[in-house]
Amino acid sequence: MSQIKSIPSNITGKINSILYRDHMQVITLYLENSQISDEEVKSVQLLFKERVTGKVYSFPIKISEIFGEIALCEAQVDLNMYGPLLFEGKTWDLYIERLHHDGVIKKQRVKSNQEPLELMYFHDQEEDRMLVPFSTNKYNFSFIVHSTKVIAKIENFTVNPKGIVSFEGFASYPDYDFSDKDHFEFRLLLVGESGEKVEFPLTTLYRPDLSDRFRRGVHSLDYSGFRGEFDIHQINMTNPLERYRVKVGIKQRDRGEKTVISNSIKILPHLEGGMLPKSFVVKSAGEKIRLTLSVLKKKRTFFIRSEKYDFISALKKDLRRKYILFRNSDMTKKLYYKLFGIIGKFPVKKNLIMFESFLGKQYSDNPRAIYEYMKEHYPEYDLRWAIDKKFEYNFEGKGLKYIKRFSLKWLFTMPRAKYWVTNSRFPLWIPKPEHTTYLQTWHGTPLKRLAADMQEVHMPGTTTEKYKRNFISEAGKWDYLISPNGYSTEIFRRAFRFDKEMIESGYPRNDVLYNQDNEDTNQMLRGTFGIPADKKVILYAPTWRDDQFYAKGKYRFDLELDLQRMKEEFGDEYVVLLRMHYLVAENLDISHYEGFVYDFSNHEDIRDLYLIADLLITDYSSVFFDYANLRRPMIFFAYDIDQYKDKLRGFYFDFENEAPGPLVKTTGEVIQAIKEFERTDFALDDSFESFYRKFCYLESGQSTKRVVDRVFKGSIGSR
Repeated sequence: MSQIKSIPSNITGKINSILYRDHMQVITLYLENSQISDEEVKSVQLLFKERVTGKVYSFPIKISEIFGEIALCEAQVDLNMYGPLLFEGKTWDLYIERLHHDGVIKKQRVKSNQEPLELMYFHDQEEDRMLVPFSTNKYNFSFIVHSTKVIAKIENFTVNPKGIVSFEGFASYPDYDFSDKDHFEFRLLLVGESGEKVEFPLTTLYRPDLSDRFRRGVHSLDYSGFRGEFDIHQINMTNPLERYRVKVGIKQRDRGEKTVISNSIKILPHLEGGMLPKSFVVKSAGEKIRLTLSVLKKKRTFFIRSEKYDFISALKKDLRRKYILFRNSDMTKKLYYKLFGIIGKFPVKKNLIMFESFLGKQYSDNPRAIYEYMKEHYPEYDLRWAIDKKFEYNFEGKGLKYIKRFSLKWLFTMPRAKYWVTNSRFPLWIPKPEHTTYLQTWHGTPLKRLAADMQEVHMPGTTTEKYKRNFISEAGKWDYLISPNGYSTEIFRRAFRFDKEMIESGYPRNDVLYNQDNEDTNQMLRGTFGIPADKKVILYAPTWRDDQFYAKGKYRFDLELDLQRMKEEFGDEYVVLLRMHYLVAENLDISHYEGFVYDFSNHEDIRDLYLIADLLITDYSSVFFDYANLRRPMIFFAYDIDQYKDKLRGFYFDFENEAPGPLVKTTGEVIQAIKEFERTDFALDDSFESFYRKFCYLESGQSTKRVVDRVFKGSIGSR
């Protein structure tokens, strides 16, 4: 092993290298000394966890070298014993697990480094297959099982304005010696979905850096590098409506001119942002074709898409693109701000109420409850919704009047409305006219620290001070704020710096939990959703994590609940409904659990799911305050509670001791908690009753009426 002279400060939990010796796979990684030498730690292990089946293999971790507070550690995998078992899986995710003497288990994902991990593969010659390490989109470390193939990556990539595509990278093939460049040649292949191929020659590059780091016995990587370029205008594609994957082929002259080909070539992460997308119009087979070079974000694979070019369609698309850029520009926001102020001086529409829920994405929550009550009891009001046009499908076919946010119609309607009703913040640049009454309903009883109470903000695109300043500035526009209980009132006053009228009424959205909690509604909803009538329902509704994001406004969520184990335990009696937070952008793949797991993340209103759920599993989401109104059992799957309570948000009360249900950290503990509830026939204990009296005492099915009577009674539409 080469001597390491300096250790960066941000490598804890990252992979260092993978070596193969004497039929052993030796995985080395960096850990803090305290993670493995703490007196309270009983053992530290490296876990291989199969992503689909949940099967786990563990290997002890031992210290190899120490560098101050950082230890270089290693785990050894006996390939004679475990190799065949690992090849039975598809994708293996690696974890570090620490077992404490008190029985507490802490687990974290192993992080990847910035090196070409794929060159550290294990090749099973007899079965002709590979166990290939790779970095996930979240920069975690995993292995994937492949049939034998070429490993190839692009490290540098440019496209000049004239359409000349230049790139450099490397490729390798199991058990092949790249020490003599005369024995082989690289080829670039564009392979269409129909099987059509376009080929370009590549120049071989000397790569001693790869050979020194990843040499595998006598097999050298000296000439595993390549360089190439091609003129996009010279590509003649006969199938204009097709996507061409970019691959690398190795023609082996010393093996009978055999050519082996890679899967879609991978782009290194740092290249993604600089090349998406680049389009050119070319002539191919007598037709004008638009070729677009791009990258599949999820898999970071390079491809070229071709489509017929039509000037009128292209002009419309280009104008639309320019309009979107113009609409989202700072100049447009300033213009909207000025126009908003001017239009706000026009005569007020005294019976107009503008509703919005979760930034215009849903017909749901407190605004929906108020809307439906007003529609029934005050039909003389003009009730309209401001919607995000990407979520228009949530509003169609419901008999709703709606306007697309930030459209010209919205601009000429919103400032003249007498009332605004929303459950989340408006953009800061929107001024509130003097004649407008702004009812902020908010969207949950606070467990996590809010706004001015937050110590640190980990969200993208802002800083702690900027976030607090903007939040308080927006809250200053609110005329009324709804509170579900006295506990929330105290927090809202302080965290939002809110000094106007608080309506302590209970949440309007919870009225339905009292007024429609009956067997007829339950069976109707099950039939609508396709939920078996003979199965009990588990609702899993976790919150989002401020520090898990791809970009500003696009959050991800790592699903830690082992659905395979849940299916094995409860598949005959239960179904699981998944409800992810609206800020989480990721789509979940639940195809392996058809008939057991249902994804309701995009369902418009969680209230329907509450009504049919026999049991709630959540973590720190405020959903449990609402679900408690049904007096049904809850389990708190808080696998990362130490990080969440100390780093991300912090809690307003002792959640670990006061949560109205068991707090667990593993899927196994979730399973045990469900079985315990079954043994007690889902009985609720005294701690639940205490919780109910503190947080749900105002809820009775009359909260909406209380709010409407206070805000709208006495105005022109009241009776």
